[in-house]
Amino acid sequence: MLYRVIDRADVPSLVAAFMERYEVVAPVRRGEKYVFAAVSDFDEIALDYPTTIASPKKYFLPATETLFEFDARENAVTDYVDEVRPRVLFGVHACDINGIMNLNSVFNDPRYPDPYYRAHQDATLIVGVSCTPGDTCFCHLMDSEEARPGYDLFLNAIGEAFLVSIGSVTAANILEGACDVREATDADRAAFRAATRARQGAFNGAIPDVQEIPMLMDAFHEDGFWDELGGRCLSCNACASVCPTCYCFDIRDTLDPGAETGRRERVWDGCTSPQFAMVAGGHNFRPTAAERVRHRMYHKLNGFLATHDRSLCVGCGRCAAACKVGISPIEVLKFFERKGADDGE
Repeated sequence: MLYRVIDRADVPSLVAAFMERYEVVAPVRRGEKYVFAAVSDFDEIALDYPTTIASPKKYFLPATETLFEFDARENAVTDYVDEVRPRVLFGVHACDINGIMNLNSVFNDPRYPDPYYRAHQDATLIVGVSCTPGDTCFCHLMDSEEARPGYDLFLNAIGEAFLVSIGSVTAANILEGACDVREATDADRAAFRAATRARQGAFNGAIPDVQEIPMLMDAFHEDGFWDELGGRCLSCNACASVCPTCYCFDIRDTLDPGAETGRRERVWDGCTSPQFAMVAGGHNFRPTAAERVRHRMYHKLNGFLATHDRSLCVGCGRCAAACKVGISPIEVLKFFERKGADDGE
């Protein structure tokens, strides 16, 4: 990995250089919260932000996306070609970069490559930024506290400077042209190690570090704990809406007035929806909220791991903040910790 150092004062110049060729999307403040949105000036960007309400997933997998258009009068189908804008996602946290990497594993599967997703991916540069974890962050437990691949630049804050990890030639050239770049010194590397230790020490110690999660998911698959969670679940899909790694979608046909023309669209869906596992004939493979919540947690913490060798959950904590009844992977980790304590008695 190639490292360079820039001063904080150089960051506006870097953003301006990106704006010459790309749409820049970055974290901005909305009331008391933060969201990813297109910006036209560096002053709109909040680099020292806590976790945004929702992830930048929508820039790779839009909530609603047209696949093709149809005309029943002509019995014709026309491929829909969306204008994919060259874009820079600026200021993305490591957990979200790891979330995008998980999405890449799904939509770039060589057996079933997704051209719509790939078009967005190919047009996007990612500039990450280091962060300070909040109360619901547990990315360190999901091995997502660092972004190894998956970015073009990553800005690691070291006081009044950034140690920049460079991941692509395109971004490196823009960095070199826009900023006063220097080689990292021993002092810079020491500051980076100190910042890393400070971040590791800032995680919420009340969130337990549970080992062998996949085994525990299997061992307690029939536990009454899932009935308790299901009894609380509102089936609102707020968790899926904010999650950086939920990738399920539904396909629907939308008709224009007159019902002779329209379009086929894919729209976000979530496994906590009561209709998600319903099939033709009316049979529902997961009719209860308990089964749906358990399936969601199983996939996040175990099922994806078996196929891709890493957890689908990246520990961003958004679902914990979004759920009105306190359901999240954090509750599952606490349940496993309690079970471990009970077994030790």
